[in-house]
Amino acid sequence: MFQKILIANRGEIACRIMATARRMGISTVAIYSSADANALHVREADEARWVGPAPSAQSYLDIAAILEAAKATGAEAIHPGYGFLSENAAFAEACKAAGLVFIGPGVEAIRVMGSKSEAKTLMASHGVPLVPGYYGADQSEAVLTAAAREIGLPLLIKASAGGGGRGMRIVRDLAEFPAALASAQREARNAFGDPAVLLERYVENPRHIEVQVFGDSFGNVVHLFERDCSLQRRHQKVIEEAPAVHLTESQRATLFGAAIKAAHAVNYLGAGTVEFILDRAGGIYFIEMNTRLQVEHPVTERVTGQDLVAWQLRVAAGEPIPLSQSEIRCQGHAIEVRVYAEDPAQNFQPSTGRLEHLALPAESSHVRVDTGVAAGDSVTPFYDAMIAKIITDADTRADALQQMQRALAQTEIVGLTSNIPYLQRILAHPEFQAGGFDTHFVEDQRDALIPVVTPTPPEVCLLLATHALRETAQGLRRYHAPSPEAGSPWERLLGFRLNEDPKHSFGFLRGEETLLLELRQTAAGHELTCGGQQMQFAPGLCEGPRIEVIQPSTRLRGSVIAAARETHVFWAGTQYRFTRLNLLPTGEDEAEAGDKLVAPMPGAVMAVLVEVGAKVARGAPVLVLEAMKIEHTLVAPFDGTVLEIRYGVGEQVLSEGEELVKLLPLAEIEQT
Repeated sequence: MFQKILIANRGEIACRIMATARRMGISTVAIYSSADANALHVREADEARWVGPAPSAQSYLDIAAILEAAKATGAEAIHPGYGFLSENAAFAEACKAAGLVFIGPGVEAIRVMGSKSEAKTLMASHGVPLVPGYYGADQSEAVLTAAAREIGLPLLIKASAGGGGRGMRIVRDLAEFPAALASAQREARNAFGDPAVLLERYVENPRHIEVQVFGDSFGNVVHLFERDCSLQRRHQKVIEEAPAVHLTESQRATLFGAAIKAAHAVNYLGAGTVEFILDRAGGIYFIEMNTRLQVEHPVTERVTGQDLVAWQLRVAAGEPIPLSQSEIRCQGHAIEVRVYAEDPAQNFQPSTGRLEHLALPAESSHVRVDTGVAAGDSVTPFYDAMIAKIITDADTRADALQQMQRALAQTEIVGLTSNIPYLQRILAHPEFQAGGFDTHFVEDQRDALIPVVTPTPPEVCLLLATHALRETAQGLRRYHAPSPEAGSPWERLLGFRLNEDPKHSFGFLRGEETLLLELRQTAAGHELTCGGQQMQFAPGLCEGPRIEVIQPSTRLRGSVIAAARETHVFWAGTQYRFTRLNLLPTGEDEAEAGDKLVAPMPGAVMAVLVEVGAKVARGAPVLVLEAMKIEHTLVAPFDGTVLEIRYGVGEQVLSEGEELVKLLPLAEIEQT
């Protein structure tokens, strides 16, 4: 067995490979770019080597730099993970030439299966079922047009060297074929450096089923059953599960038999995945073979009880496959979701920045979490925006789904927008729960899956109020001098008033909803008034972000995290995001404010939300001032234009009434 391996990857998959290597007593070497100098995979490795600047082309795809890192650290083998160079035949060949073991298949298998047209020609010769199509080397427009007529409509044009939906076009009218062909070829050339395409009959609304296979250097090939990867967005998988539901034993036999044939056809070594589509009539057709470990491999590990990375390491070291086909069992059901930093409501726009708070579900015998980040780390625009993979399993699919819903409800992310609400809506959808959906599910249910904003529940208001009280008390203690007299009113930090119960008011903005929280401290505890509703409560045990609220007949628990200009409340599996409003007077009425925005108290400028020359409406946020550990968002007192910003982020405002932003009222602009 190897003593030391280098992992030519980053993030979640690098951490996952390290976990198995650590259990096997194998030392690991991480590589990193300038953007990943402090990344989790770097912190967890035994050694780490810099391989280049942030762009992947200059770091994680730099073969020479990676080989040099392996040589310098004395690594015996290289594990490519998935993505980057994992299916690059030139990299596998370079590893061999450098005397390093490439933990993956042979060069020829990668090369053949990397060309969709060559792979399908080979599969046809070995009796693997294919969709009717053209996979020839002649790429002239005349030949491709003639093939399109013969295949019939609808037709799929597909980049021969590609994947992930790039270089792919659907044609439903032959008159559209020339333009679609030219477009697909351009995209294929730009994405993969190869304009070659193949043509296939387009299968409407198929299911996407894949089979995990494994081969060794002794000629043995086994399968580890199937996964259903039909739930996709833009040809990218979102949720995967094993085994696939609503398959007959005859269909499974066809899938497994075809997958074994495909692996034998290229003398396959290591972990590979053979992908198929199932049409509405139950027909099964080969799509492609991925010559690497898949992102979704954990669901196979959960239902078989096997560690596929350990298998990879053993087979690469020259050992036989650990189990025979008859010894591999499939038990229970497993589901994996991919938690991404993206905003489904904004067309899945990636979200980048710092993870101010990250709480992932606790791992157990039925819950697994694979991640490459921790709280305080950043998601950068240079690489994939995956935060974590959450995997759950149980004896039945229904129980595995319930485990997943609970796991997502326990996941808290602050600092970035995530797709967790989107995943929760998918899991709750009746069609998904019934199983057997096709690859168009996400597209067909697009409107139903986008989360909608609902009014803030009273329970969330109670959690928010308790947090606000705690933060106010903590801020006031910094300026508090204890009184020597027992029972002195000066010991009551929260709003002492003569002849009246102590009172505090807090304002929050959530989307278009404005919340005014009015709290009174009574002999029995606290009374919250919000939206005309009055609620009696007392703060319970509060530790870190965890908050407990005690009511006359119940106890309420949730998490509240203040970060930057926002306050986030997690309750009942939902995240609520608020902006704190400043309810303190600015020291001047609007009529007397003139062209000034002044500080209501000394503090530090945390954020400036406008630029010089910007037009602002009355009530629009302008600047965030922190005082006594509480952030106050100061708003424009009238419609106007920003003439001057007198304090920058991080600067201290030393006294109340200091002018922060100079504004020119709209009325004066109009007169001019």
